[in-house]
Amino acid sequence: MAAEVLDGVVVFVEAVEAGSFAKAAQRLNLTRSAIGKAVARLETRLQATLFHRTTRSLALTEDGQAFYERCRRALDEIRAAQEALDSGKREIAGKLRITLPSLFGRLVAAPVLATFAAAHPRLELELSFTDRAVDLIAEGFDLAIRNGPLGNGDGLIARRLADQRMAVYGAPAYLKAHGTPQSLDDLAGHHGVHYGRDGLSKGWLFPQADGSQRQALPPARLRLDDLDVMADTAVAGLGLAWLPCWLARRHVMSGALIRVLGDLPQLELETHLLWPKNPHMPVRLRAVIDALVEGLSTPIL
Repeated sequence: MAAEVLDGVVVFVEAVEAGSFAKAAQRLNLTRSAIGKAVARLETRLQATLFHRTTRSLALTEDGQAFYERCRRALDEIRAAQEALDSGKREIAGKLRITLPSLFGRLVAAPVLATFAAAHPRLELELSFTDRAVDLIAEGFDLAIRNGPLGNGDGLIARRLADQRMAVYGAPAYLKAHGTPQSLDDLAGHHGVHYGRDGLSKGWLFPQADGSQRQALPPARLRLDDLDVMADTAVAGLGLAWLPCWLARRHVMSGALIRVLGDLPQLELETHLLWPKNPHMPVRLRAVIDALVEGLSTPIL
């Protein structure tokens, strides 16, 4: 239907602006006969006469003038759309929809994206913060930051972004009252602030020399499904918490938390960027990916 609507329109507009079928033929590299036949087919389809024709002149009818004005505006819009696409392939401009994990996105990734957006005023970012595994293609997202295992990545491209180091922390008051653990076995005698949902706690994992992982989990005093609240609970002295180092950093710097078992190897959780496969990646998407990789590619201590 779209092809039928546009059939003959470009030829008609060119004939109007050239002032004759002969000049339009030269501009479009067609024969004068081809121009005349295209216009005749257009008039038949529209059931309207577009030109008053004589052997010496070509003039628009009233219907032809009205049709030309609308066609001219439509072609200008199409040309502008093409130019916008071309510009988006060359410039960091246009809109990107990005989904990010709630806390990691807010505290770690968003500052990088805000700095990048400030440097590129024609870039528009729409950020969605959620811990849900968003379906990028079905929900229309251009890019995702995903923590942990990737799962099914059909139709997606993945790039490793960062490693999130995990460590055990406790408040000075708690450690004074209950002692500082010196080994994983010592954790059994402490209170734990656990991350968990549906009554299940997520184990604290520690890499071993043989490449395996050992799970150690002190008895649960509190089970929470929000990392930020876990950190605050540990600061309040209610138990030890296994936290991402980037989240605990500000509490460590203020003296509110102390890292324990620091001599043990730390678990590093992988964080990836995901985006739909596209043979023509926009410059804005490539630039945002590069900015995130540059800003976050080293281990987040």
